[in-house]
Amino acid sequence: MNDKSTYKADLVGTDATTDIALLKINAKLQLPFLFFGNSDSIQLGEWVMAVGNPFNLESTVTAGIVSAKGRSINILEDAYAIESFIQTDAVVNPGNSGGALVDATGKLIGINAAIVTQTGAYEGYSFAIPINLASRIVDDIIKYGKSQRAALGVSIADVDAELAKDEKLSVTQGVYVSSVIDGESAQFAGVIAGDVI
Repeated sequence: MNDKSTYKADLVGTDATTDIALLKINAKLQLPFLFFGNSDSIQLGEWVMAVGNPFNLESTVTAGIVSAKGRSINILEDAYAIESFIQTDAVVNPGNSGGALVDATGKLIGINAAIVTQTGAYEGYSFAIPINLASRIVDDIIKYGKSQRAALGVSIADVDAELAKDEKLSVTQGVYVSSVIDGESAQFAGVIAGDVI
């Protein structure tokens, strides 16, 4: 903690598909906490602050704006990974992961998780797990011991000009259904391979 006190933490549960872990600390004193904001309602260009301990520099705060929402950077290797990061230009470096991303009112809107870099240090973009997603995962871990997730039963790809040309599609935007798993929900709903959603 900031006052140099340490606590033993018990691992309650993890979710590899979102890179979230829930820890429980038994402390005699009331620990400081943040109120949750609504990560769904943040706007592009909104000011945010990232808090963490980059390079072991304790309690460092940086500021930036929300650059994008719903960003996938393909860092989670799980087939069912959920990447819907908040992208910011707030400076984040190794040691910031797990730290708070807060809005201008000090409410928690994300958990700093990643940077895209060629050098190992910040190069202009940082990514945070939206708190609305994290809180759903945490609630599931508390209630069920693991996250609960529905599966559509499809493999998908983003439609772009190249895929549209290869598959002879009449559109260049959307989600292309490359395959449907037998006996899963999408098949029962009538989705077939080659559909564009």
